[in-house]
Amino acid sequence: MESPVSGYLLARHVHQAAVAITLLLFLVRGVWMLADSPALQRRWVKIVPHVNDTILLAAAVYMTVLVGLQPWIAAKIVGLLLYIALGTVALKRGRSKRMRASAFAAALLVFAYLAAVALTKRVVPFAT
Repeated sequence: MESPVSGYLLARHVHQAAVAITLLLFLVRGVWMLADSPALQRRWVKIVPHVNDTILLAAAVYMTVLVGLQPWIAAKIVGLLLYIALGTVALKRGRSKRMRASAFAAALLVFAYLAAVALTKRVVPFAT
C-alpha cells in the first residue's frame, strides 16, 4: 500500500508541472491575444488548457484532502477564482484590447501571488 507521503509528493509534482504548463499556455495565449493571432481559434488551444487545469485542480484537491484546509490554501482558492475571472476577461470577454491587456497583466500578478503563497505557505507572502 502506498504511503500518504509518497502520494502527496507525487500529487505535488504533478501539480507543480501542471502549474508550469498553465503559465506557459496562458502566456502564449495572451501574446496571441495581443497580436490578434488566429492561432487562438485552433482546436487544441481551446481544449489543452482545460485538460491541464483539470489535472492541476485534481492534484490540488487530493493534497488538500491529505493536509486539510489551511488558511494559505483558502487564500489560493480565492486567488484562483480571481485569476480565472481575469483570465476570462483577458482571453475572451474583454470588450477592448486595452481591457483585455489590463486583465492579462492583472492575471499574471495574481498568478505571482498564488506562486508566492504556495512557496511560503503564508496568506501574505510578501510581508516581513
